[in-house]
Amino acid sequence: MTWENMSTSAMSNGTGNSTTRHRLTTVDEIETLIGRPASVIMLKQLDALDEGCRTVLAHCPIAAFGYRDGDGISRTTFIGGTPGFVRVQSAKRISFSLTGSGAPQGPVSFCFLLPGVGEVLRVNGSVAGRKGAQTIVEIEEAFVHCAQAVLRARLWQPPVPAVPAVAIEGVGPLFGPGVAEFLAAAPFLALSSWDSSGGSDTSPRGDRQAVARIVDGHTLVIPDRRGNKRADTLHNMLLDDQLSFAALVPGRSGVLHVRGRGSITDDPALLDTLTLRGMAPHAALLIDVEAAEVVGNDAVVRSRLWTSGALVDRSAVPDLMGLAGKHLAANAATTKGGLSGFLLNAIGAIPGSTRLVRLVMNWAYRSGLTKEGYEDIETGRRLPGDRETSNLVREVRIVEMRAETPTTVTLVLEDVDRPGSFDFRAGQFFTLVTDIDGRPERRAYSASSAPGATRLEVTVKHVAGGRFSTHVHRGLRAGDQLAVRGPAGSFHLEPQPPDQIVLVAAGSGVTPMMSIIRTQLADSASRARIALLYSSRCEEEIIFAEQLARLAKDNPERLTVTHVLTRRDGRLDADGIGRWVTDLSPAEDTHYYVCGPEPLMDAVRSAVTGLGVPEELVHHELYLSGTDTAEVTAPQEMTVEQDGNLVGTVVVEPGQTLLDAGLAAGLPMPYSCTVGNCGDCMVKLRGGDVTQSEPNCLTPQQKADGFILTCVGCPLSKTTLEITDL
Repeated sequence: MTWENMSTSAMSNGTGNSTTRHRLTTVDEIETLIGRPASVIMLKQLDALDEGCRTVLAHCPIAAFGYRDGDGISRTTFIGGTPGFVRVQSAKRISFSLTGSGAPQGPVSFCFLLPGVGEVLRVNGSVAGRKGAQTIVEIEEAFVHCAQAVLRARLWQPPVPAVPAVAIEGVGPLFGPGVAEFLAAAPFLALSSWDSSGGSDTSPRGDRQAVARIVDGHTLVIPDRRGNKRADTLHNMLLDDQLSFAALVPGRSGVLHVRGRGSITDDPALLDTLTLRGMAPHAALLIDVEAAEVVGNDAVVRSRLWTSGALVDRSAVPDLMGLAGKHLAANAATTKGGLSGFLLNAIGAIPGSTRLVRLVMNWAYRSGLTKEGYEDIETGRRLPGDRETSNLVREVRIVEMRAETPTTVTLVLEDVDRPGSFDFRAGQFFTLVTDIDGRPERRAYSASSAPGATRLEVTVKHVAGGRFSTHVHRGLRAGDQLAVRGPAGSFHLEPQPPDQIVLVAAGSGVTPMMSIIRTQLADSASRARIALLYSSRCEEEIIFAEQLARLAKDNPERLTVTHVLTRRDGRLDADGIGRWVTDLSPAEDTHYYVCGPEPLMDAVRSAVTGLGVPEELVHHELYLSGTDTAEVTAPQEMTVEQDGNLVGTVVVEPGQTLLDAGLAAGLPMPYSCTVGNCGDCMVKLRGGDVTQSEPNCLTPQQKADGFILTCVGCPLSKTTLEITDL
């Protein structure tokens, strides 16, 4: 397959000025050019979700979503991240979580993708309301869309090397960071359009290699090749020229968002530049681009879209062409006479008929696309194999939000699907992941519950200016969903705890201590004595005040709690801590656990060192402030090596960390907490420049030796990393 006439001069000089190209402006002109859709095409459309559609949604991990916000701005993005991210409330209603730029209003549309499957399920409707983070949509149309766009794009085949971006001159939104390079490599996009009567459509478009070509700094052209003649987008554009699209590059976790105004042209000179093996498209879409931006996309990252592990289990979902046949039969049966519907249902009931339909459709796809000029049409699926990664996210639901103090709340979490136990060591932490304003945000919080239960409790203190803690306190409600990574951390009880345990905490540093206390007191075989020294600003800021008092009262021989209120007593210092520890008369094998800000760590270290306590008996958990991850605005290439061998090369998208990009591509990147607290993701920087969020757990010596943390590191240039065994 070869491209013809794709030089810059052909695109910009051989077509004339964009304002002089012939435009199609009427329905008659469009239908004269492409023909009218056969009635059978329109009979595949339902006005509600049947059982087959609901099964598809239960297994679909990602969808393109087109909407307009309150300001009337058109937007298309990819949503989801896990199979079943859409909740089916009824045959006419669905809901899903959406955060980001502008809340959707009015007509909306979806294009649901099943990794490894050519056909897509399209759903159109309108926003019926919002409940918390959930957007509720009333369904108006649902139908199966053919596989031609996915097959043209080779979306589920191994990625091919990108062609260089076409050199363009001038100014415009297409000169934004990484935009031209992304367009040169993007074979697939989902295009959203609207009509004048309250309808919306998001349809797939695919081509090789670039589905949208740059004409100049503010103009794109998209070929419109032969299809099923339904032509929703073309008809919509006659009524409303505002549109938007989101583009994908196989192997990358970023998405290109574009919005602007479109028109339809059959200008021969322009169509000649889009020729495939002598076959020109019958028309093209011209887009006057108003905005274009490459961003990291959490749905693509979390769905691991480009790995074989993402491929849908064909035995778990209906064949989409078979499903389209059922829709056709159901609608045909309701038409006058109904005989054709009866015959279609009878044929569908014959054993093996679905497989036969699939074989026939695959032949039809290959034949039709070959006539358009495409070669090597593959109707199967061959994504790269998975490389081992661990510590995957776990989808959870907030069961309860319990206020502990005016500024602290405990989240009670359980699995979204089948509840399982949360196994960890008392003292360890979990990383919570959620979308805030369209971006995935992560923070590590210690478990405050005991291990082994089907519900996990994490306690979050509101930090002034803290993006994540503010969202927890003001944006989350019972019923909302989060993702959880973990457990992680070396701050935890030993498998065989000693007979005496000393705990020192300040503020929210008491949360892992609460897990330790609960675990020990619930263990009937343990006789360990626990002493807690807990510093708070004032009485109303004592986290777990009532629970600690009750536990101490019920277990007087095993738990003592000493409170220090800094507004009344002053801050804890080494002398005061030393006197308190001395009064405990601790045994030589007593273990000491300390959690809080760095001044507290220093005070405890000074006190116990002065008492001759060996360093290996003192366990520290430093609470770092929840700073936002450093960001860059342009995509950068990252190469990962190990033991002198190439592990892989990926593109780090704007808004992503080095770790985000590596995991999305299936690279075996080491990690644990993902927020700069544990150091498990530390790698050697061999080339390039990286910026990191501060503070983090790296020591000055580690930084001087060239080590970085991939979980809070973002590249400023082309970067080479080495995974080392430390």
